[in-house]
Amino acid sequence: MERTYQYAWVIPFVPLLVTMLIGLGLLLIPTATKNLRRIWAFPAVLLLTIVMVFSTNLAIEQINGSSIYEYLWSWSITSDFSLEFGYLIDPLTSIMLILITTVGIMVLIYSDNYMSHDRGYLRFFAYLSFFTTSMLGLVTSPNLIQIYIFWELVGMCSYLLIGFWFTRPIAANACQKAFVTNRVGDFGLLLGILGFYLLTGSFEFQDLFEIFNDSIINNNEINSSFATLCAFLLFLGAVAKSAQFPLHIWLPDAMEGPTPISALIHAATMVAAGIFLVARLLPLFIVIPYIMNIISLIGIITALLGATLALAQRDIKRSLAYSTMSQLGYIMLALGIGSYRAALFHLITHAYSKALLFLGSGSIIHSMEPIVGYSPAKSQNMALMGGLTKYMPITKTTFFLGTLSLCGIPPLACFWSKDEILNDSWLYSPIFAIIACYTAGLTAFYMFRMYLLTFEGHLRSHFSNYSGHTNSYFYSISIWGQEGSKPVSSNFLLATRNNNDKSSFSNCSFSNTYQIAGYVRNMRSSFSTHFFNKYPYTLLYPHESDNTMLFPLLILAIFTLFVGCIGISFGQEVMEVDILSKWLTPSMTLFHQNSSEDLYQFVMNAFYSVSIAFFGIFIASVLYGSVYSDRQNLYLINSFAKMDAKMRIRLEQILNVIYNWSYNRGYIDVFYEKVFIRGIRGLAQLAHSFDRRVIDGVTNGVGVTSFFLGEGIKYIGGGRISSYLFLYLACVSIGYLFFSALFHNPSS
Repeated sequence: MERTYQYAWVIPFVPLLVTMLIGLGLLLIPTATKNLRRIWAFPAVLLLTIVMVFSTNLAIEQINGSSIYEYLWSWSITSDFSLEFGYLIDPLTSIMLILITTVGIMVLIYSDNYMSHDRGYLRFFAYLSFFTTSMLGLVTSPNLIQIYIFWELVGMCSYLLIGFWFTRPIAANACQKAFVTNRVGDFGLLLGILGFYLLTGSFEFQDLFEIFNDSIINNNEINSSFATLCAFLLFLGAVAKSAQFPLHIWLPDAMEGPTPISALIHAATMVAAGIFLVARLLPLFIVIPYIMNIISLIGIITALLGATLALAQRDIKRSLAYSTMSQLGYIMLALGIGSYRAALFHLITHAYSKALLFLGSGSIIHSMEPIVGYSPAKSQNMALMGGLTKYMPITKTTFFLGTLSLCGIPPLACFWSKDEILNDSWLYSPIFAIIACYTAGLTAFYMFRMYLLTFEGHLRSHFSNYSGHTNSYFYSISIWGQEGSKPVSSNFLLATRNNNDKSSFSNCSFSNTYQIAGYVRNMRSSFSTHFFNKYPYTLLYPHESDNTMLFPLLILAIFTLFVGCIGISFGQEVMEVDILSKWLTPSMTLFHQNSSEDLYQFVMNAFYSVSIAFFGIFIASVLYGSVYSDRQNLYLINSFAKMDAKMRIRLEQILNVIYNWSYNRGYIDVFYEKVFIRGIRGLAQLAHSFDRRVIDGVTNGVGVTSFFLGEGIKYIGGGRISSYLFLYLACVSIGYLFFSALFHNPSS
């Protein structure tokens, strides 16, 4: 056992070998390296598999009751300052190691096929391996300085990966937005680290916790206001990295990177770094009630906001991004209410389920690209999907399992963890619990909306030039609204067929629709002309992805099905201790955990949470099932036709408000654009004008004045002493008369 821990220092550096070898190959033998580029996926997967096996062994040691292991060596020692580096192995570290390595291996295997035709294939694997190294180094760090170093490396890698296709302006802007937004949080994190060093004189976690808790609890030697401020600054770093409100704005734009990146860094690892930091520092935060209240408040706001913003998104990856934001809000809520076990449990289950969904969306996008003309904006648009069930049955099945898991349907993974968070939130605050339950219903709604629009109904983007016209179904679906940030007509409830069907619903007041059919027909000229002139009778259909892309989906689907078993516990009558609680025993001693519930209580709580989820699924089926059911269309139209006119108008106004709020991202980006971006630009222009006209004006004015004075004086000097004496005496006389008149006293 001791030998296993002694060699744990190699964990972060093993994946780095791939990055170094690719870099050296491109530097020394670039032609051979590029020609054999597909071979580099094998060492990347192999080395990360070695790390996974080693991490699993460490996790088993932790489960078997091993204590926390820490190893440090000195980097810099002076009389007043000591800086040490090393590694820390505890249950939290082992959980993160397994998450990073297992999801990372699946993403690497998946990426080999997904990125095979990309010119940046080698660059992608070099970035990916370096990111894995940075993340592994972060979770094994034993002190705040080492965490900050790897924290910045993770941010740099995310910048490179989000902007991987940097020739696309939207991707370049997205990586800059992510970088700048995270710098706000990182600056706060740095100030918090320095503040706690000022308070405690240490960066090491164990020393930091002991000194701080002893000072604030027993001796009250620390200024509580300053300590609260420093703790908030530390939390600010986690807010930015984990896309919590109000620094969440970078996450949906980060979807411009390749889909495997979305699965790895925006589902299981990078965004989990903020959660990891809060969990690591929870012994510090838990003695500051204000910070715990802030953490729980930010968590519940983020969970609700993310769910509402996902309701009307068209881009499948952006919908999943807001879902990630919402679920991370759940985890932050659990940490804020002190439910350490539930938070880490949901971190595990959500990571596998969301990685499955992101990779599933990548399989869909990969299949749709030939159909819509190789445009990311179109291939990720759910308006141009539908009917993929018969073309992609394996992707559909795995995506469906991930959808059910996020919805909280038993026995899938997220049900067990989310249900535990909901139960613990009732004990903390009924208001938070009601919001969390409402958010759970919204989650079920938007996830099933995504599934229905993607896989059910007819293929809305299929076309052929056979006989010079399309042969497939096109829809005018008003739920898509219009492009731009202006208010749009939501009209969630209509979807009409346009395959030469003479039936019309124009008499209905809900007839303002966005014509997808015309949009697709106008788009045909670029791709279909080139393709169908070569193959004039070919029909393009989506197709199932290759085996190297399906294999990770199947493995992650198995995780989604069974990973929830590690946390199942109904008390000692059924199971003495669940695996997760035993795993977390060394860490959970710091927190007051709720006792295990009995089977009857669990069933009753689960009944309410599952009922909420099924209600959200039912609403989604009613509203978006109309996309593929004409009978349902007619039923909905007749139902609205029977409504009172005022009620119908009011309902449409409510739907419009909801849709506009969601589609326009809650207007938060617009607010930041007007207040911060334009405001900062205005201040910069004002400062520039002040510098140019005042500061430079005074300096230039002194120079110009000196020049004119010199020019004037040179004409006074004529070289005659008598003239100088006359001028001197005249000035003295004038001065004497002036001061005499000024200081003359008439009374004297």
